Parts: sequence; structure tokens; C-alpha cells
Amino acid sequence: MQTVNAYAAPAAGEPLAPTTIERRDVGPNDVLIDIKYAGICHSDIHTVQGDWGPQQYPLVPGHEIVGLVAEVGSAVTTHRVGDRVGVGCMVNSCGECTHCRRGEEQYCTQGNVGTYGAVDRDGTITQGGYSTAVVVDAGFVLRVPEALDFASAAPLLCAGITTYSPLRHWNVGPGSRVAVVGMGGLGHMGIQLAHAMGAEVTVLSQTLSKQEDGKRFGADHYFATSDPETFTRRASSFDLILNTVSAEIDLNAYLSLLDVDGTLVNVGAPAAPLPVAVFSLIPQRRSFAGSAVGGIRETQEMLDFCAEHSIAPATELIGADGINDAYERVLASKVRYRFVIDTSTLG
Repeated sequence: MQTVNAYAAPAAGEPLAPTTIERRDVGPNDVLIDIKYAGICHSDIHTVQGDWGPQQYPLVPGHEIVGLVAEVGSAVTTHRVGDRVGVGCMVNSCGECTHCRRGEEQYCTQGNVGTYGAVDRDGTITQGGYSTAVVVDAGFVLRVPEALDFASAAPLLCAGITTYSPLRHWNVGPGSRVAVVGMGGLGHMGIQLAHAMGAEVTVLSQTLSKQEDGKRFGADHYFATSDPETFTRRASSFDLILNTVSAEIDLNAYLSLLDVDGTLVNVGAPAAPLPVAVFSLIPQRRSFAGSAVGGIRETQEMLDFCAEHSIAPATELIGADGINDAYERVLASKVRYRFVIDTSTLG
């Protein structure tokens, strides 16, 4: 075991504070990573506040992790000391079910093991990336291409794959008409990825305040959802709508924007249920779906795609003493567009 510095939530609703945690010894199939940067995800806030269920505290969040390999287990052949690597939302799965065998560990029938706040195979509670080091099964460690800026690569491990996976699953490409709901941490990644795939991209945001950013990220069109005319004029206009917001919205109004056989995919995760009227779906064979993060194979594909197309999140680098302020700014939508923690400041 080794002791490492970290920032943890001591209880639900309390500010995060410096602490130390124990990391397991490196086993034959493990990789020890010196963490350099960790992204802040809105789901970190939901989790530590208990919005998605009770947690065991103290809890170290963070599932957008990049760093350098410091040690590898005796059976590891995929990574070497000094490699640039990343860890996303999962650190384990059963490896045996149908979904795991086809590279979709996020849908493991026994439940994948989340990077923090989950029960690992040894019975311990996983602790995340707001720390200086982590030990992870080699099968869940990603290669970070040299073409990607190291700090900016961190949010790709969640925000990037969360938007990439549904775009790939619903076969977005040239000729696709894609709308992205929300111009935040997830939304600004969805725009860039859909644009690089060749789609015609429309942003649906509450106001036009971020229109210039949206166009810079690759949006062809930008409309304010606070204007009722948006829903009238854009009716039956899209093949795919990617809803990235975690707030309550009128799903039926957005479903009306889908063409025949169109799909609205939710990747944002609001705490409260959202009602759907069946007759928003039936008349034009529309679909309402959800999507989790991608598996390890697809996450590596996403990282390579971003390197090839020079895609990166817009980030603001902070020190450990800025984490709690960053949480407040995320909740107030006052970040453009992802915070990244320099973990060297953890002590």
C-alpha cells in the first residue's frame, strides 16, 4: 500500500478538503499512474452531493485522469513506464459477459466498477482522480496520443467519450442533421465531434450568448430555445438530437424537432424524472434513448480520432485550492467549458 495526497468530500454538501488515501500495491495486471491532471465533471458534483444516491465518505471524485506510468505489473505488456496514459469512468468489469467480451464494458451485466464511489472486486471503495496517484487494472488504461495537449486531454475521458459514443452508435456522418442541446462541457465536445464526422450541426441553447463559441467549435446553426419560434420553424428537422443538459427540459417539445425515424439521445442525467408523451413518438416513428460512456476500445478510438482531427475541450487549469470555487461556477454555468486540476498542487 502507498499513501497519496488527495482532495475529498468529507460528507454530502460539505466542501472538498485535502486528505490522504491509500492505494493498493501494484499487482501482476496493474498499472501505477502518477496523475498529472484531473478534469472536473458535473457528475462529480452530483455524486459527492448525494444527488444520485447515498455515498460512503470521505469520497475522492474524478474520472477524467491523465498521467504517466510509474510502474507496471509483471504480466502487463500494453504499457511501459513513462507512457502518457488516461483513465476514464471505469476501472473494472466482469470481463466475461456478452457486453464485456464485445468491448462494451460500460454495459457489463454485473455492473462495471466506477473510478470512484464504487465497490471494487476486492470489496474496497474506489477513489478517483483528485489525487496524485492511482493503481488501475491495465485493461482499463488508455493511451493518450502525443498530438493531444496533456492537460486538455483529461476531459476527453468523460465528456469526449460520452458524446462520441452515441454519435458513432447512431451512425452520424456526412448528410446527418444533428442538433446538440446545451452549450456546456458536454455540448461543446458534441459539436466538435459531430462536425468532424461530417454532420450538419445545430446548437439549441437557452440563449444566444455563446453563439460565437458554438460557431467556432463547428456549429452550422445556432438557435435560442427561449424563443418559441425555434420549435415552430425547426419542427421535423433533425435525424439525431444529443441532449447534454442535466436540467429539466420539455422533452416533448424537443421530440417534435425530430424527422421520421429520428432519435433524441439523453447523455445529460437530471436528478428528477422527465415525462415523455407517447404521442410525441408514435406519429413519426421517433425514438427517445439514453447512452452511457463508451467502452475501452471505443474510448481509445475517440482519443485517436481527436488527435487526428485536432479536437480538444476548452479548459481552465486550476490548483487544488480552486476546486470548491470551480464546483460553484459549474453549478452556475460560469465556466467555458471544463475545469482541469493540476494535481501537483495537491501537496
